[in-house]
This record gives sequence, C-alpha cells and structure tokens, in this order.
Amino acid sequence: MWRRVASLSSSISSSFLAQTASRLNTWESLTTGIAQQAKGVIAPKEKTPFITFVLGGPGSGKGTQCIKIVETFGFAHLSAGDLLRREIASKSADGAMILNTIKEGKIVPSQVTVKLIQKEMELSDNHKFLIDGFPRTEENRVSFERIIGVEPNVVLFFDCPEEEMVKRVLNRNEGRVDDNLETIKKRLTVFQALSLPVINYYSEKGKLYTIKAIGTEDEIFEQVRPIFAAFETVG
Repeated sequence: MWRRVASLSSSISSSFLAQTASRLNTWESLTTGIAQQAKGVIAPKEKTPFITFVLGGPGSGKGTQCIKIVETFGFAHLSAGDLLRREIASKSADGAMILNTIKEGKIVPSQVTVKLIQKEMELSDNHKFLIDGFPRTEENRVSFERIIGVEPNVVLFFDCPEEEMVKRVLNRNEGRVDDNLETIKKRLTVFQALSLPVINYYSEKGKLYTIKAIGTEDEIFEQVRPIFAAFETVG
C-alpha cells in the first residue's frame, strides 16, 4: 500500500559502527550474579538478545499478532505505545510532554522512548524481545542502536490498506487517547512520511519481512509463524 521511498540517504559513522559491534547489554540482574557467586555457582554465559521490531500503521493488527507470537515463541512483548501511555498515567516529568505530543499526532522524542524500552529489557529475564511500534523514524532507529548497542534480528512490517486501519481503530473501543478520527489521520500521515525510510532501510539490510495484514487473525499469523520457526530451527 505504501509508496516506497526511492533513495536512502542515511549514513552511519565509523565510530557508531564500532560502538554497535562492541556493546552488549547485561540482561541478568547484578544481585542474581552475586548470589550465584556466593554459592560457588558459575553463572551461565550471557545470551545476546534476539530482537524483533514490529512495524505497521495504527490498526494494522500488529498488536494482536504480537500476542500470538509471544504465546507461540516465548518472546517478551514490549509495546512502545503502551509504555508511553503508562508513563502518561504515572504523571511523571515526561508524562505531560508525551501526552501533548501524542495528541498532536507527532513522534515522542527518541531518547524518551528508548529509555523506557531499555528499562523494560533490563528488568526482564527473557533474552527474546518483541518491540511493537518502534522504531517509527530514522532518528528512533539510530537512537536505539546507539543506546542499546545492537541491531534487530527481524523486522516485521504489517502492510494494511488505510481504510481498513481506520475502521479497525475506530471499532476497537479501548479508551486510548489517540483512538479518534482526527488523531488517526495525523498518525497515518506521520507513519507514511517517517516510517517508510526505516522500512526501506531494513529491507535493504535483508531483515524485513512484509506481512499482508488482511484476513483473520489466524490467516495472518500463518504468514508470521514460519519466520520465527526458521530461527528456532537454526538456533
């Protein structure tokens, strides 16, 4: 549905590449390591995180498919939208800014979103992460890879007609602050303008899998299942 961007102008400095190659976050808590050492137990080697980005416009059905992926393949599901909404509800220093940004249909500053994602990853015992609705812009993507220090293994793009996405969002009645017609139209415009470069970037890297997001939940999942089944076989 989306018109592909003809060229990609993103460039990454050599120093960034060096950081990306060398940095790996620690996913196990320090207290666990201390307890194991005290008992004379050698801690297992840390696992490199397996990261999947899930992209698609509002109402593309990516959230529903994330639930099925988590249930089938054991990922930890991190929804960028849910993390931002939770931050709004917490009335933190960033909450008011996030709320106003979302109401305007704009993108929340990258560092704010990456900080929330990073916190959840560090608190998780899992090493497989399904990050839903992020990165939405090239700035998001670069910030994530710079701060977290790794690239995604898989990027899913749920491709869905605009009229279907609008209908789905207006019918879901979940009480989200951004689930109204005016905001949906703004979000779709922003997605088309800013997310397509991210999609094209990962397509050129050979990491993008496009899912035709029309049909029943099970029919759509049958496009998704073989992607992760193949990685489990290799692992």
